[in-house]
Amino acid sequence: MTKTLKGIAASDGVAIAKAYLLVQPDLSFSKSAVDDVNKETDRLQNAIDKSNSELQQIRDIAAKSLGEEEAQVFDAHMMILADPEFTGAVKQKIEEEKVNAESALDEVSTNFIKMFEAMTDNPYMQERAADVRDVTKRIMAHLLGVTLPNPALINEEVIIVAHDLTPSDTAQLNKKYVKAFVTDIGGRTAHSAIMARSLEIPAIVGTDTVTKDIKEGQKVIVDGNTGDIVVDPTTADVEKYQSLAKEYAAQKAEWAKLRNEATVTADGKHFELAANIGTPKDLTGVLDNGAEAIGLYRTEFLYMDSAELPTEDDQFEAYKAVIEGMNGKPVVVRTMDIGGDKHLPYLPLPEEMNPFLGYRAIRISLDRQDIFRTQLRALLRASAFGHLRIMFPMIATLQEFRQAKAILLEEEEKLVAAGVKVGKFEVGIMIEIPAAAVLADQFAKEVDFFSIGTNDLIQYSMAADRGNEHVSYLYQPYNPSILRLVKHVIESAHKEGKWAGMCGEAAGDPIMVPLLVGLGLDEFSMSATSVLKVRSLMKRLDTKEMAKLAEKAVTESLTNDDNIKLVKDNVK
Repeated sequence: MTKTLKGIAASDGVAIAKAYLLVQPDLSFSKSAVDDVNKETDRLQNAIDKSNSELQQIRDIAAKSLGEEEAQVFDAHMMILADPEFTGAVKQKIEEEKVNAESALDEVSTNFIKMFEAMTDNPYMQERAADVRDVTKRIMAHLLGVTLPNPALINEEVIIVAHDLTPSDTAQLNKKYVKAFVTDIGGRTAHSAIMARSLEIPAIVGTDTVTKDIKEGQKVIVDGNTGDIVVDPTTADVEKYQSLAKEYAAQKAEWAKLRNEATVTADGKHFELAANIGTPKDLTGVLDNGAEAIGLYRTEFLYMDSAELPTEDDQFEAYKAVIEGMNGKPVVVRTMDIGGDKHLPYLPLPEEMNPFLGYRAIRISLDRQDIFRTQLRALLRASAFGHLRIMFPMIATLQEFRQAKAILLEEEEKLVAAGVKVGKFEVGIMIEIPAAAVLADQFAKEVDFFSIGTNDLIQYSMAADRGNEHVSYLYQPYNPSILRLVKHVIESAHKEGKWAGMCGEAAGDPIMVPLLVGLGLDEFSMSATSVLKVRSLMKRLDTKEMAKLAEKAVTESLTNDDNIKLVKDNVK
């Protein structure tokens, strides 16, 4: 029977395919005694063999899509499967204690994990605890006869249905097969939603119950434009949405005609229209969509896609590829922004009550200067190959900026002394903490540029978790309080002869763009898929009229909804 579910539209487009549930199965079991230990050890060996075969397949796919180095994590997993100390201990426990394989595996793996975690003086061995956990989960799943979902193994067209998607989950999605995704939780600015826009696939988040409402293999329609999900659609439903998909494709074809045009308003004012990327692979989308710059290169995916800290040379090659690929156009590279909802298995972070407000981004970099200096050296070396702008995230105080910049200049001095060529570069900060926005007039005297990160600026200003669908109504980019902060940042930059950009999702929002044009924002950076749509919109705007509109939005409107109405009434 057909049913329609509703969520938050997070990435445009329409998709029709069968559901693939990316939901972790129940791996609970009961300890029990066994009479036939040979039968039980055979069960264990069968589960190990299946796990090994599966890991080999995943490894081969990872090597092709991510590269040999990233695939090596699966070599480590297969080594654990082949280690007689580990598997032998499980078999021995079955034979000596006459217990079921699940119980023996759980007890042995728990001991190994504790042993590795206790090796505090050897980070490499400590990291093996995570490998043992992963391998144990895979063997356990085979013992229990349940399937561990793995997006890397998908080889047919599907729509991913998940409670949530981590950034690393999303990074594994192959858009050739993954046509869309829907989740129980999250908001429009969740990292999974941002990645969906980068992948150019429809996405709907914050549905509450989609993992309960959709079963594996059911036919599903996802309308990322409206937030509607149709489960078990009728023939008429399919025809309707196929027609909508064609209309959207036709609209995209119209926008594509603007690919090689400059971004100018109706009265001839130029704005820099840039794209946000996560990896060098995203460069194709940037160029295909005619972006004039990269306004945000999220370098954390270099760290998240690696089994260990990426080396200076690894990072240099990645940065150089993007900077060279832009052929002299500006590239803003954000230094490592780990923490919050972005974790590294090989860099344990403390458990925190409020990780988004805790030890993350520049705070980790200033504390772990070994990691920070490696990244800065790679960036400085890459600066010789094009137009580099270095941006520090999560800056709250002038002292943090000064310390980060001093470290950067120290590394530049060392490289130059060693005869390494370093190009010209700009140094700026991401304005995402209200304290920095309020003090923008002081920061502007010392930075080369600002880039406003609205996703976090709104979250922190409104005290509303951006990934929590229950408070998603407080994600209010047009709220006068937010607009006043943005106005102050832009004016502070201009007063000191600096430029101000925006790399949060609001920069590509059709309601926000007219207001930002009116406020005088210099650079707009967004998902590459939004660039042509925004260029088309800007061609219809007159900056003097938008300045009047923005002034009303900041001084006369009282609510977010007031400003939505204001723009809709005045921008056709």
